[in-house]
Amino acid sequence: MTDAIPPRCYALVPCAGLGMRAGTGGPKQYATLAGGTVVGHTLSALAAVRRIDKVLVVLGPQDTVFEQHVPHYAGWLSRHGGASRAETVANGLDDLARQGAQDHDWVLVHDAARCLVRPEWIDQLIDACMDDEVGGLLALPVADTLKNEHDGRVESTVDRAHKWQAQTPQMFRLGLLRDALQGAGPAITDEASAVEARGHSPKLVRGSLENFKVTFPSDFDLADRLLRTRA
Repeated sequence: MTDAIPPRCYALVPCAGLGMRAGTGGPKQYATLAGGTVVGHTLSALAAVRRIDKVLVVLGPQDTVFEQHVPHYAGWLSRHGGASRAETVANGLDDLARQGAQDHDWVLVHDAARCLVRPEWIDQLIDACMDDEVGGLLALPVADTLKNEHDGRVESTVDRAHKWQAQTPQMFRLGLLRDALQGAGPAITDEASAVEARGHSPKLVRGSLENFKVTFPSDFDLADRLLRTRA
């Protein structure tokens, strides 16, 4: 019986995006950063988490440069990336299942561009979710005042009470997440929202302000300084 087998932990890194907002002239995950690449730093952090059995990187079908940019990667690779994040992750879950992952195993989905994640933050998420019925995600309470915008002007102020900013990793059982992502459209921008749409309430695990997603040109300078300071 699979219920008698302790669940394993896998990491899944969707890496099929083009990163057009980053202004790097190519996929932002391959941009040079602090002596490495964005995705290289991300994968190094995941590799340092002992409870993660294997890491799967899901690339776009036409990606022929990953091995050039991350030559020492020792995990699994898939080139089944889709047109949306949800499709890429869903395809990656299918690949994990083909590699032997079971429905009750945990999958930690992590953004390739969150290259400042630390192994200890990932361990905190695993500790918080391993015995949870649903799973959860790293997130931060919103500290700033939020505004609704219309035509470049403030339309209204949003009450920030009980608002959290979602981060990754996001940790769910393979079977639950697979079901949740079935038929998910491009409006689903993270795994937790797909799980929520099935009536579940993922657990919020406090993350760190440093665990931001490198998105815009100015983000690269900040990420580079932080990574070099750590080194």
